[in-house]
Amino acid sequence: MNSKIFVGGLPYAMTDTQLQELFSPYGVVKSAQVILDKMTGRSRGFGFVEMSKAEEAQAAIAAWNDKIYEGRTLMVNEAQPRVARRSNEPTPSWERR
Repeated sequence: MNSKIFVGGLPYAMTDTQLQELFSPYGVVKSAQVILDKMTGRSRGFGFVEMSKAEEAQAAIAAWNDKIYEGRTLMVNEAQPRVARRSNEPTPSWERR
């Protein structure tokens, strides 16, 4: 278990500071980030929290996963590494499905 947490279902008005405050009762929050849309600058409704210890992350997951916060159901679990995406180069016709 690592100490980075994915948090989905966030209220769209939530800030990084509010996200940090939400998870601080479970331990030391090293970072908290609400992910924003690059074009509009508005929240995408999810974010990431990094706790100082894996045990703290586990406690936060247990406390908030599938819980209602400001009318929205939070999905809280261990963050997974990002999967590398393909480049924007055209796909040769013989490789298309």
